[in-house]
Amino acid sequence: MTQRLVVALYARVSSDQQAKSGTIDSQVTALRERIAADGESLAEDLCFIDAGVSGATLIRPQLERLRDHAALGVIDRLYVLSPDRL
Repeated sequence: MTQRLVVALYARVSSDQQAKSGTIDSQVTALRERIAADGESLAEDLCFIDAGVSGATLIRPQLERLRDHAALGVIDRLYVLSPDRL
């Protein structure tokens, strides 16, 4: 029996306009589809989404929460649409 990986996703858009235009929704949808295609499942509490937060700062609420989870070693795999989202 194969043990399931604990997976998480991180999505971010940098402006309020992008956040309102559904860019976050399209990122999350694409990530969920990839997770499912990989045969994995995602717990809702492991969705880390920063809407309207600039990538110029590393102090982002959900990124901080993601770092905390990673530091505890509870995430096996992180899905991100593009490295520049981090």
